[in-house]
Amino acid sequence: MTRSLQPDRPSGRRLTIVDDDLLSREVLSLLAAEAGFEVAAFESGEAALESLDQSPAAFPDCVLADMQMPGLSGDSLARLLRAACGPSTILVAMSGTAVPSFLTQSFDGFLLKPFAIEDLLALCATLASPEAAPDASAIQPAPAMQSMPNAPAILNQAIYAAFAQSMSRDQVRQLYTMCLDDAESRIGTMRKALAAGDSDAWRRAAHSIKGGCGMVGALELAGIAARMEANGPETVDHIDPLKQFLSASARLRRILDAQLT
Repeated sequence: MTRSLQPDRPSGRRLTIVDDDLLSREVLSLLAAEAGFEVAAFESGEAALESLDQSPAAFPDCVLADMQMPGLSGDSLARLLRAACGPSTILVAMSGTAVPSFLTQSFDGFLLKPFAIEDLLALCATLASPEAAPDASAIQPAPAMQSMPNAPAILNQAIYAAFAQSMSRDQVRQLYTMCLDDAESRIGTMRKALAAGDSDAWRRAAHSIKGGCGMVGALELAGIAARMEANGPETVDHIDPLKQFLSASARLRRILDAQLT
């Protein structure tokens, strides 16, 4: 069935973001607003559904929902969103980890974090009207992972430039400071999980770090977090990945200080 955005909606760009990670919500909201979306963001599936119940006249054109959240998420959330919003709303799942297709069968599409906002726009265009969607060969791909000068594989310059173009230097600094502070706080959680032998808590914290760092283009940190998530605390030996992460975080802070001076 061909979908179409509701013609009676003034912008055709109402986007609801559902993600329990504060940093991911804020970054996605910023990028989506810059792309012309009217954005509403919620920390849980329950909160998003409650808002929809209270404002049925403002149903979103698209819902972008994280697949790995506490409480209501995944296929169950998608089915309830579909019942609440009707057939015209596009439901897009997102995750920092590849998800089996059967877990996203109630969604219309899937995006792997980190992704460019252009990827969301292209997916929505294709899902809304496959016949009218642009030729895939004509769509410009998302910028490749590039590093800043003298900082190979540390920071995605294209993502950094997008923030720098849309925000003041102080706002950019605040965004990255929030990201790094959040990640370093979660490293503390991982230390406690390591001491307690809690593999699930370790992987949850690493997953959150990976997603948050990925959204702001912190390549090295996202890569370390991805390895920590995949390997679990059982592999920690004489090479402490937590110390490695903190060293990399300090290195990125120095690069940002130099860039934003």
